[in-house]
Amino acid sequence: MNSPALPPAAPAPIPRRVPLGRITVVAVVLVALAAVAGMLPRWRDRATLAAETRELAVPTVLVTSAVAGKASTPASFAAEVKPLLEAPIYARASGYLKRWLVDLGGTVEAGQLLAEIDSPELNQELVRARAELVQAEAALGLSRVTASRWADLLRQSSASAQEAAEKQSDFALKSATFDAVRANVRRLEELHSFERVTAPFAGVVTARRTDVGELVSATGGKELFRLAQSRTLRVFVRVPQTVARTVAMGQTAELMLPDLPGRVFPVKVVRTAGTLDPATRTLLTELEADNPKGEIMAGSYAQVRFPQAKVDAALTLPSNTLLFRAEGPQVGVVGTDGKVALRGVTLGRDFGATLEVLAGVGPTDRVIVNPSDSLVNGAVVRLASAAVATEKK
Repeated sequence: MNSPALPPAAPAPIPRRVPLGRITVVAVVLVALAAVAGMLPRWRDRATLAAETRELAVPTVLVTSAVAGKASTPASFAAEVKPLLEAPIYARASGYLKRWLVDLGGTVEAGQLLAEIDSPELNQELVRARAELVQAEAALGLSRVTASRWADLLRQSSASAQEAAEKQSDFALKSATFDAVRANVRRLEELHSFERVTAPFAGVVTARRTDVGELVSATGGKELFRLAQSRTLRVFVRVPQTVARTVAMGQTAELMLPDLPGRVFPVKVVRTAGTLDPATRTLLTELEADNPKGEIMAGSYAQVRFPQAKVDAALTLPSNTLLFRAEGPQVGVVGTDGKVALRGVTLGRDFGATLEVLAGVGPTDRVIVNPSDSLVNGAVVRLASAAVATEKK
């Protein structure tokens, strides 16, 4: 039996040929991608290195600002306490001290007798002057009568004008002589009254430097007594220039004594010198203190405090912010653009770690701490706080 005929076999598919140019392009792209992938890390490292180099080229600085000094306690200054009135008592008449009536520490009133002086020579001069005054008065009376009579005779034409003029001149001479003698008597009586040494004002005898029988002289002698009035005291204090403008007339202050700790006595400013002493740059100020009980002794050392004296605290900067150059002390201030400006400053008191800055910087200026000696105007810097923030990012 014949088998059925098989259908003819289908022809085999002819494979599709890829163009050679496309393969080349793909290969080039793959190679380029591989090259780019290999170069990217290098470019990234170079960019990072360049950025770090630029950052390192800008110096990093630490800055601070000027701050007001600590509020100080009310200004307190050394003072000297003196009596309101004080005077040495000298003799105005020469002689021997007859007696004294008050001693050291005695309280006297104005006009009270302190001592008596015996001056026999002055007494004799006064007696003689009074006798001369009597003679001058008698001579003046006779001359007056004579001049009057000769004037009458001249009117009656019984005497010459020359003789009448001579009598009038003699009368004028006798009048002048009388006035001179009377003035001398008054002078001697005044000197005689000085035999009584009296107190010129009420006070306390703070010294007695004489004794009975001692020879005293009206010229160039030593003082007999010293009298002081201490119910009201005068307090003298020298206020420094920094506080002088805060002291005003009528201002109240506080007086403190080392021998009375814890006690504060009120005092009042009554006058000032008005100008500073060029030697000490201080203002001499006088205050008054009532002392009715005598608790404050004149001549004491004291302290005066001015509670109302308010002085604006000066700005201070750390001492390690200064640059000392030929132009004087300077500081480096960083502006908003990051550039440095060198400023001259005026210094005040030195507190060691800090210094007073009287002029040159303000409280908002950013001052470089530990500035480099090579720092110049216009230099670009980076703040330390900004550098830390960059590193954290």
